[in-house]
Amino acid sequence: MVKRVRQVPQARRAKAVRGATPWSWLTRAARSARLWLQELGGRTIALLAGAMVVVAAVAVTGYFLSRTETARRLPDTTPRSSKDVDACLLTGKDGITAGTAAAQVWEGMQDASLETHVRVSHVPVTGEQSAANARSYLSGLLQRSCDLVLAAGGPQTEAAEQAAPLHRTVDFVLVGDSGSGSEDTGSAQDADSGRGSGNITFARPGDGLRAEVADAVERVAARG
Repeated sequence: MVKRVRQVPQARRAKAVRGATPWSWLTRAARSARLWLQELGGRTIALLAGAMVVVAAVAVTGYFLSRTETARRLPDTTPRSSKDVDACLLTGKDGITAGTAAAQVWEGMQDASLETHVRVSHVPVTGEQSAANARSYLSGLLQRSCDLVLAAGGPQTEAAEQAAPLHRTVDFVLVGDSGSGSEDTGSAQDADSGRGSGNITFARPGDGLRAEVADAVERVAARG
């Protein structure tokens, strides 16, 4: 009789375990957690919550720091980086249309950019094709701190030639029939004629214009 009494509770516990469902386990776990929190008291709970916040903040900070360090160690996969030198082309309304002198100039600038990583850009003069109108566009290039200004077309070269003496830290390449080849206006001939200043180079349109422009850009890039 005693033996049967001892087996009954064990059988009931086994039956209860077999009949338990996941929801019943969750309910019991939640009830136990609530009772535990009630026993801890408000102050202890606040301390635990603060500790959890600190741990989470440290984990997040460590994650982002590790990402930053990884990014810094990544090799530079860009094909090239631009030097802090800008070469700017001022053209007529046709821009760098194929077959024009401006197109040859632009090709020469791109050739030099591939070798020196100089930044190159071009701006067409729209509206009235006059030196006065071109002067406003030229002022915009100078305000952009262009280190080399190239001008193609009569109004553009005229405006650039007038501005060159006022901007001696900027080099100018004027494409037209005003000069004799790549002759720098610092020469005796140009000084006697009173044309321009020593920061101007004239270039004539023709087969050698592309290479001549590339050389001019590379000279400016070499000076940094």
